[in-house]
Amino acid sequence: MSKKAYQFLAFDLGAESGRAILGTLMNHKIDLQVIHRFKTEGLTMLGVRQWDLARIYEEMCFALHKCAKDYTPDLDGIGVDTWGVDFGLIAEDGSVIGNPVHYRDKRTQGIMEYAFSIVPKEEIYKITGIQFLPFNTLFQILSLIKAKSPFLKIAHSLLLMGDLFGYLLSGVQSCEYSNASTTQMLDAKERTWSKTLIQKFSIPSHILQDIVPPGTILGGLLPEILHFTGISPETPVIAPATHDTACAVAAIPILDTTEPWAYLSSGTWSLLGTELNEPNITVDSMEAGFTNEGGVGNKIRFLKNIYGLWLVQECRRIWEREGSSISYDELTNEAEKSEPFKALIPVNESRLLAPENMPKTIQTICEELGFPIPKTRGEIVRCALESLAINYRQTIKSLNKLLGHNIKKLHIVGGGVQNKLLCQMTADACNMPVIAGPVEATVLGNIGVQAMAVGAIKSPQEIREVISNSTTLEKYSPINPELWDKWDI
Repeated sequence: MSKKAYQFLAFDLGAESGRAILGTLMNHKIDLQVIHRFKTEGLTMLGVRQWDLARIYEEMCFALHKCAKDYTPDLDGIGVDTWGVDFGLIAEDGSVIGNPVHYRDKRTQGIMEYAFSIVPKEEIYKITGIQFLPFNTLFQILSLIKAKSPFLKIAHSLLLMGDLFGYLLSGVQSCEYSNASTTQMLDAKERTWSKTLIQKFSIPSHILQDIVPPGTILGGLLPEILHFTGISPETPVIAPATHDTACAVAAIPILDTTEPWAYLSSGTWSLLGTELNEPNITVDSMEAGFTNEGGVGNKIRFLKNIYGLWLVQECRRIWEREGSSISYDELTNEAEKSEPFKALIPVNESRLLAPENMPKTIQTICEELGFPIPKTRGEIVRCALESLAINYRQTIKSLNKLLGHNIKKLHIVGGGVQNKLLCQMTADACNMPVIAGPVEATVLGNIGVQAMAVGAIKSPQEIREVISNSTTLEKYSPINPELWDKWDI
């Protein structure tokens, strides 16, 4: 790092909220400053659950303006990471065709069965290595084809969410590898679009962009954004790993790789897996629900998608709507005081994806399984947290079997690190040491890849070294692992 300090702006957009965070890279450390926080929650309009693209874009422009005015206009890069699978359609004149539809929208109900009638499930997995989820991009596009959507007919290109925001900032259309890998249309071994699936599903191939690696420099900010924000015109817009989990995995501060390790990116979703050099595509991995997604440095994120703290987030939203203002810390405290193992649920139950009332849905599932119905907020949240920990235990067991060796330690990164109760439950349930941190893994990974793009950091391993220097980790050791042995559900 020849320059004294580098400054990068990371936009980290999640399903609940977004942040603009300034990262200063100096002396082999990254210092973070939050510029702006804002809501990203979708809305339902004319019966369609969708993202409010214009409002999110407006918040991003405000954040750029605030950065230039209150911090610095001279940035070494701007990068956006987001959730996967969702997309925007772009017309021939470059305009966006409507709001992107939310992955929790009902349009993909029953679409997987329809897809399997065209191409067998086993064939799709053999090509893509991707876990079957009804909202994967493949199934969203297929729902448009089946419905004969006029939007798809006039679309000139399709941009996944991270690439869509990169386009709105720079005017450059691209498709970054880590996000492309979540679509279930990518050939996992060739790392290119699958011609077989595109042909058999009659997907218009012209809408798919050429795939670019993480750390691709797209170009400068559009003139109107420069004029409004005051950001330096020399600032490049960079495609980091545009998939948020790929950024989070790139930021795992693992320096000693001699022991087999796994990661848990804990937030709205729980993504639990490990890092491989090549995809693991077998009948066993398909049946266990594992996915092979792209990562930084051409790595494979071999993981399982698990409904995560979404369970608690949705409970809190319902309780707030009913008039109870309560923080996540307060809910965790109430859960900690509640009776352990009173009731448990299978956390990937389809009814939990987008229920109208999460607390009532959890209660209904508990009753159906023969457990006492959790009644208080603390009991419901404890049920959710313990059920997550048990799912992590089961996933680690599956991972051990698929890899042919045992995982020895688990790194937890992301917002879930702040839930100390869940971290301890995870250490106990999995009966292994848990290393928790950093909370801002996604942002740090975003900044690390941007830094690598401009030559300030030389390799993915150096990203991890820098992040290890930049954060304090907390270790959780198993205390009562035997209490969890009988609760595999």
